[in-house]
Amino acid sequence: MKLISAGETAANTNNMSVEPGEDLVRIGEMSKKYGVTLRTLRFYEDKGLLNPQRDGSTRLYTRRDKARLKLILLGRKVGFSLRDVKQMMDLYDPTGSNTKQLRLALDKSEKQLARLQKQRALIDDAINELSGSMSAVRQMLAERSAPQASVAG
Repeated sequence: MKLISAGETAANTNNMSVEPGEDLVRIGEMSKKYGVTLRTLRFYEDKGLLNPQRDGSTRLYTRRDKARLKLILLGRKVGFSLRDVKQMMDLYDPTGSNTKQLRLALDKSEKQLARLQKQRALIDDAINELSGSMSAVRQMLAERSAPQASVAG
């Protein structure tokens, strides 16, 4: 999981100031751009994963929020829990070496990779079993639908 490359683009800074000329995106645009529902964005906000600015009741997402959402979606895609994603993102320190964050990300990634590889092996076994069963059923159907040789007496 590429935490730092996206993090270095201000994804994880805790500074909420907006740079001059920075494009702010409303929730609907954010939803369409990243293929998530409005409810999902609100949920991520409730969980502390995103922190959009407010203009009245309008949520305005910064470049930081966009980068964080990309990390959230990547983490979910590879099977991390939201708790794991948040834990890894929250360790980011824009002024530090982020060694602790990198170690945690690597540790969690290694464990997740092992889980995924185990799941793949189980899926491969299931596919092989199912394929074998389907071959047996095809053979039975072929035997039963083949014309029977009539016995003339």
